[in-house]
Amino acid sequence: MKKELSFLFLVVGVLSIAKAGDRPFPSVKIANGVVQATLYLPDTSVGFYRGTRFDWSGVIPELVYEGHQYHGEWFTEHDPLGHDGIVGPVEEFTPLGFEQAAIGDAFVKIGVGSLVKPDEKPYAFHRRYAFSDRGRWQVKAGKQQVDFTHVLNTAGYAYVYKKTVQLPDGAAKMVLTHSLENTGEKVIETRVYNHNFFVIDKEPTGPGYRITLPGDTLHPIGAKGLNDIARLEGNELIFLRTLKRGEQAYFADLGGGQPVDYDITVRNVKSGAGVRITGDRPISKMVFWSSPTTVCPEPYLDVRVAPGETYRWTIAYEYHRNTQ
Repeated sequence: MKKELSFLFLVVGVLSIAKAGDRPFPSVKIANGVVQATLYLPDTSVGFYRGTRFDWSGVIPELVYEGHQYHGEWFTEHDPLGHDGIVGPVEEFTPLGFEQAAIGDAFVKIGVGSLVKPDEKPYAFHRRYAFSDRGRWQVKAGKQQVDFTHVLNTAGYAYVYKKTVQLPDGAAKMVLTHSLENTGEKVIETRVYNHNFFVIDKEPTGPGYRITLPGDTLHPIGAKGLNDIARLEGNELIFLRTLKRGEQAYFADLGGGQPVDYDITVRNVKSGAGVRITGDRPISKMVFWSSPTTVCPEPYLDVRVAPGETYRWTIAYEYHRNTQ
C-alpha cells in the first residue's frame, strides 16, 4: 500500500491514525509477539513532531512489554512545533555549518533539514528556526520494523541518513540501527545523543527509579540537585525524593570527560519494569536529565564522516522484569 503524506513524504506499509486526545497523527504499529510499539511518522502538516531540535524518525509514544509501558507523553500540553514536543527514545544531532553561516543563510540539522540562521546569537536548541529545505523522507513499515530514510542536499552538505526500528523475532528487545552516508564534499562532524524520555508505568521521577550508568565511579560534573534530589553511589544514580513541579536533576557529564562503554540500565523498582540499553560505539559524553515526569539518560556519540564514507551505529533496548 502506498499513501502520500505530503509532497515530501512516502510511506510503504500499514498506515494508521493515532490520537492523543482528539488529535490525529500518522503512525504505524509493530509487534513481535513479546513487545508492541507505536511509532509516529514524519509529516510536515499533521505530524506529532514538526520541530527543529530532534530527528523526526523513530518517535515512539507507546512501547509495551508484559503489560508495562515504557514511553508516553511527559508534558501537560503538546506543541508539535515546540522543541520538547516529542516522546520516546529520540535523537538529536548538533548542527552543521551554523557558525560559518551568515545571517539569512542556511545550516543543517541531520534528521530535520536545512534551517535559516536568523541573527548572530549562538545556536540554541530551544529556538524555533525557519526551514529552508526539509529534505525528503521515505518510510517503509513492516510487521516488526520500520525503516526511515532522510535525504538532504543543501547548505553545502549532502547525506543519506537511515534509521531502522526493529523488534527481533520473539525477543524482549528493540534495536535501533543507524547509518549516515556523506554524499557531499564537506566533512560531516557532529555529535548525536539519544534523549530516551522514559515514562515507565507513569511512575513520577523519584525513589521508584534506579539508574545504573557506565563506569566504576560517576562524576558530578555540572550537577543540579546533587544530594538534594539525587545522589551517586558507585555507578548508580539514586533519587532521594520525588521531584516537585519545576525541579530537575541534571548532570553535564557523568563520565568525567572520558569515553565510557555504552551500557545503561533503568529500573522502576515499584512496578518491576526495567530496560538495559547497550550500543556498539563508546559514549563520548554521559549526560543525565530528569523532570518530575520523565527520566532521561542521554548518551552522546561523536560522529565524523568524510565525503564518500558511511558511519554506522546500533543501540539495543533489552526489556526485563526486576527480581529485586
